[in-house]
Amino acid sequence: MSSSSTDVVMPQMGVSVSEGTVIEWKKSVGDPVEADEIVCAISTDKIDTDIEAPAAGVLAEILVDVGETVDVGTVLARIGSEVAAAPVNGDRPRRYSPGVQRIAAEHGIDLERVEGTGRGGRVRKQDVLALVEAPAAVEEPPMHIESPYRPEPAPAPAASGGLSRMRRQIGEHMKRSLETAATCTTWIEADMSRVEEARGRLGITALPIVARCTIDALREFPALNATLDGDDYAVHESVNLGIAVSLGEDGLIVPVVRDAHELSAEGLARRIRDVARAARGRELRPDDVAGGTFTITNPGQYGSIMATPVINQPQVAILDLEAIVKRAVVVDDAIAIRPMTILGLSWDHRALDGALAAQFLAALKRRLETWS
Repeated sequence: MSSSSTDVVMPQMGVSVSEGTVIEWKKSVGDPVEADEIVCAISTDKIDTDIEAPAAGVLAEILVDVGETVDVGTVLARIGSEVAAAPVNGDRPRRYSPGVQRIAAEHGIDLERVEGTGRGGRVRKQDVLALVEAPAAVEEPPMHIESPYRPEPAPAPAASGGLSRMRRQIGEHMKRSLETAATCTTWIEADMSRVEEARGRLGITALPIVARCTIDALREFPALNATLDGDDYAVHESVNLGIAVSLGEDGLIVPVVRDAHELSAEGLARRIRDVARAARGRELRPDDVAGGTFTITNPGQYGSIMATPVINQPQVAILDLEAIVKRAVVVDDAIAIRPMTILGLSWDHRALDGALAAQFLAALKRRLETWS
């Protein structure tokens, strides 16, 4: 084997992520690897993901053991530059991620009989879930079909041992956000009659229309489409929109719709649906959760009417979309029934002030109530 080698490093997965934990090695020292072949799996407070080989060769050295947490940029392993002399045998045993193995074991599925749709025929979580759900098609919730939230079954009693690793990491990230930002929250009420009419006509839900109106309001008030990292305050031209996605007992994650300002409401509906499904299928990659400039969270499907969301660091604001509920309101000095919602904006008082937050919400309300 040549003395030259290529490093496999812990990747950067968002500005606020500083470390990751190796949860599985899919290759052993001495195994041949191909470029872009998965060599290990890692976990952070934002994402579980597979790490691919940056070059072909032979896995020469593993430097970080399973369960070990290291900083971003740490060398995890080294790949020798020369490929092993023997050609790769097509009968080599198939390898499966822990999540795939767990689901297969729970439902008695023989993974050797599952046709994989991943790179190189790798069996993905979606492949196994497709078999599990095959006997009875599961319909999406009737409201907010593009919403990242999906009703989960009632959780089983918590096992002894405390919080999961991901839940602990999320908790630490949220606590760090509250300790870092001077968080304030402002709410506004909006009549969603025009939005409800439009979503029915377009065959989408309220979320992408709210997202489109939010983007337009951000263009009017760009100070909210910004990040504050230490003393470095940056206003961004592009709107890279984060959408909070619930992962049930595993917590939540915020994949990013890049260049969201270039998309129509229908285009946003498709992209939001895609990133939400990728998140639920644990198919997000590091770049999918990096670079967000503003976030929307949408717990309204569960019927909640008001919340105080935690800012997704290092962003300076996050919008909370609550349930759309028909209520009696005063319209032109008369009582009328209207579909109403409450929009909550948590914002960082280090970068913004209350007047600007109120103006932004007023602009968003105006766009929603006059949507056509």
